[in-house]
Amino acid sequence: MAKRRVSAGRPASVGPPVSVGLPVSVGRAVVVRLAVVVAVLGLVVAAVPVTSAVADGTPGGYGFTDGAGSVAGATTTSGAKSLEPGRVYRSSLPANGRLYYRLDLDATSTAYLSATAVPGTGTTVSATDGLRVSVRDAQGNACSYQATRFGTSRSAHPIAAWGTREASPGHALCRGAGAYYVLVERIAATGSSPDAWPLELAAVTEPALERSGATRAPQTWDSASPEPAGGHAVDRAGGSGFARAATVGQGVWRDRIRPGQTLFYRVPVDWGQQLNALAELGGAGGGSGYADGALTLSLYNPVRGYVEDAYAGYSGRPASAALVPLPPVAYANRYGFADQVKAMRFAGSYYLVVHLAAQTAGTFGDDPYGLTLRVRVDGTARPGPGYAGRSEPRHLFEVTAGDRRAATEAGAGGGSAALRALAVGGIGAGTVLLLVLGVWTVAARRRAGAR
Repeated sequence: MAKRRVSAGRPASVGPPVSVGLPVSVGRAVVVRLAVVVAVLGLVVAAVPVTSAVADGTPGGYGFTDGAGSVAGATTTSGAKSLEPGRVYRSSLPANGRLYYRLDLDATSTAYLSATAVPGTGTTVSATDGLRVSVRDAQGNACSYQATRFGTSRSAHPIAAWGTREASPGHALCRGAGAYYVLVERIAATGSSPDAWPLELAAVTEPALERSGATRAPQTWDSASPEPAGGHAVDRAGGSGFARAATVGQGVWRDRIRPGQTLFYRVPVDWGQQLNALAELGGAGGGSGYADGALTLSLYNPVRGYVEDAYAGYSGRPASAALVPLPPVAYANRYGFADQVKAMRFAGSYYLVVHLAAQTAGTFGDDPYGLTLRVRVDGTARPGPGYAGRSEPRHLFEVTAGDRRAATEAGAGGGSAALRALAVGGIGAGTVLLLVLGVWTVAARRRAGAR
């Protein structure tokens, strides 16, 4: 058996030249062109994100904001650490805890502080357990307060409450520049788990208006419950936290949810537009009985301020929870009487948060349940009120063209339309390159044979 000659300087593992049947110069050119095609296709594939069919959220899990700072709450105002507007922080709230944080504010900006409590998996809570947030001035006068509770679900899941320092006309208290203090309290009931709750704190400022506007909330608006959004359902996996919420818009969206899981969705709502939403839980594969408050649909505004909840019991048959109709987004809503109206005070991303109570598993099983989210955004977008400065973080009270694209069916989690176009175009370009390479190779063979 003849031995194969190995050229000097070429490793034995490389084998014979790839230009089989072609002159050496032609073969080398083919290799170069083929490498270019492979590189182009490789870049295209790398540019297209890989998506998972499983939602980001897992039972009991919460997706905290990447890069959030760490801050410890103080038991007195004198030791309170300052929070910088536009930033998100992580902290911890002990059982029966009362923690202070500091905000240093100017005289013209309205400030918001949202606290999201994240009880751990298996934590025992009652309907009256919850979270309270209040803002106070340096003299101890209360500027605002809000409490959020777990309600009829009686199932541990992320909940948020917010506090404000209003700088707009009509608010006599808490005016002027200086130090303000945020008090975050746990509302605990007898028999609840004593473990600490992780916290996510978001500090936001809203600038004053260039010109003063109406100081009364709109008196009339369409408060009738609309027909739920119809059409074919589009798959959209919910996120595991405010910072990881999946964008949805007008339409019908489909997902899967497990008992104990909480899913987050963000809906761009512009000035003058009205948001309505309904969550439907599909039928169970087995089991019998009734789970009170099994499905919770919560709404939060762009600063993560609590707006309202809707609940539905579950008997194994399809059930739904719908938000109470809310007014169109308007700056003057802040002067309204009801808290739900006051919360619809600015444009931006509103959050729909869906929770399936953990105890549902004991009656109907732990397998994922079908979830359908029907979202309506009615009304034509209008110009904003005309801010004199910028918010912190920037662009918070705006709906951008990118937000609108992400809220459409084409903006589904499989990547942006631009990336998908790049993938299709890139694959098409790769095909064309391969065809050109083939034609060039045939021509090269003919030229070589004619010599």
